[in-house]
Amino acid sequence: MEETRRKIWAQYAFLLLACCFFSQLYATSDVKFYESFDEAFDGRWIVSEKEDYSGVWKHAKSEGHDDYGLLVSEKARKYAIVKELDNVVDLKDGTVVLQYEVRLQDGLECGGAYIKYLRPQEAGWTAKGFDNESPYTIMFGPDKCGATNKVHFILKHKNPKSGEYVEHHLKFPPSVPADKLTHVYTAVLKPDNDVLILVDGEEKKKANFLSSDDFEPPLIPAETIPDPEDKKPEDWDERAKIPDPDAKKPDDWDEDAPMEIEDEEAEKPEGWLDDEPEDVDDPEATKPEDWDDEEDGEWEAPKVDNPKCAEAPGCGEWKRPMIRNPAYKGKWHAPLIDNPNYKGIWKPRDIPNPDYFELDKPNFEPIAAIGIEIWTMQDGILFDNILIASDEKVAESYRKSAWKPKFDVEKEKQKAEEEAESGGLKGYQKLVFDLLYKVAGVPFLGEHKTKVLDLLEKAEKQPNITVGVVVSVVVVVFSVLLKLIFGGKKQQPARASAETENTDGAETSTSNSQAAEEKEEQSEDAGAAPRRRTRRDN
Repeated sequence: MEETRRKIWAQYAFLLLACCFFSQLYATSDVKFYESFDEAFDGRWIVSEKEDYSGVWKHAKSEGHDDYGLLVSEKARKYAIVKELDNVVDLKDGTVVLQYEVRLQDGLECGGAYIKYLRPQEAGWTAKGFDNESPYTIMFGPDKCGATNKVHFILKHKNPKSGEYVEHHLKFPPSVPADKLTHVYTAVLKPDNDVLILVDGEEKKKANFLSSDDFEPPLIPAETIPDPEDKKPEDWDERAKIPDPDAKKPDDWDEDAPMEIEDEEAEKPEGWLDDEPEDVDDPEATKPEDWDDEEDGEWEAPKVDNPKCAEAPGCGEWKRPMIRNPAYKGKWHAPLIDNPNYKGIWKPRDIPNPDYFELDKPNFEPIAAIGIEIWTMQDGILFDNILIASDEKVAESYRKSAWKPKFDVEKEKQKAEEEAESGGLKGYQKLVFDLLYKVAGVPFLGEHKTKVLDLLEKAEKQPNITVGVVVSVVVVVFSVLLKLIFGGKKQQPARASAETENTDGAETSTSNSQAAEEKEEQSEDAGAAPRRRTRRDN
């Protein structure tokens, strides 16, 4: 009996091992190409010897990991490197998955991080002569510069009628993630002519190769085109509305009346200082010791608001304010009526397109090599885990095992750094405090500003009392507003003058701390442009 059990268990073990073996064999057969860059790329990848491509590739670790990748090491360079496949990959049968990781360790302001999947060398290229003219089948990956911000997917397809290769660009591709984390880009070419674009395993775009809505230009030309020989008749009227030919301008319509006139009822406020300028030389400003009249010109003291104007309704020449002219009507135009001769918008008639052809499936060229040919203003771009497979599940397994652990570590580190930069505050709390500090700077708070700032400083050290602080600040601001509206001494305009600094170096303002800061800046820099006071109209 015991011997029988042993045989049964041995058979089970054999079957289990066989299943594992064939499962692994099956999975391996689904991988057409894989590059982990665990080992140096020298001898396996060939760097272009073209003169323009002077960027130096390096075998380097991803920042914060022991995982190696292919690194773009210099800024403002062109880079080109290629890896010939052991076996050509046919894209015409079954599913094909193109996947790779890229990390923009220093961000990406202007440059590419895409991959080109090259045609066989019979198409006219060499590894050492690899450049931007080398013929490819698919170009895929992130690209960002100026208005460009997208994950490219370009199919270079042979027109069966003309024999020319045409670049067909995916319309409305996803944008490039705006961070410095490792991201994995996946393109899935399916046998039903669909293509899926995934970023970090999440589907961002689904398109069909044969749809004119998804590719520009479309792979299949339009069946009809506008007749290039068709011309619009001379008497064709496209105006839907026309001025009423029977309308006449009213006799009392004055086209020359101005839009605004002076307010004749306005009177100059009592106490207006006509002879006082709005700005005067800063009496506390002194000529810098290193000022050279010959080189720098005659020194002039910076201007400050005239203190005499603070006690008066205004200074300088008084002018009547402008009001809207009740007689203003502007230029007269005849009212529009329906055009009796309107024929609609003209367009040429359609004719059969001589370049039209039908297509059941794209005529994919095979992939014989993988090339990275980019121009970038950034260094620190790291390529890793380049995969070509025939099964989406295989690509998913590589994402889980090779990409996800790195991404999670980087994400946690980024989160910790963001919290450290904000003093331990959560994102929403930081936004709240930024807003509260702006509120504390409004001029009408006056002596209450110190109280508000004390509250904010205390709350930043104890983020759990944020809500209470918000309520307190609102109460203070609301109270000051009520006092200004219903009573109390009228707040004087912000002045540039300030009281002397106290022994601790803290400044006290007569009416506005912000004005005191402006005054301090003007005293330190005599050449600074003065802040101008606007003239009051009444």
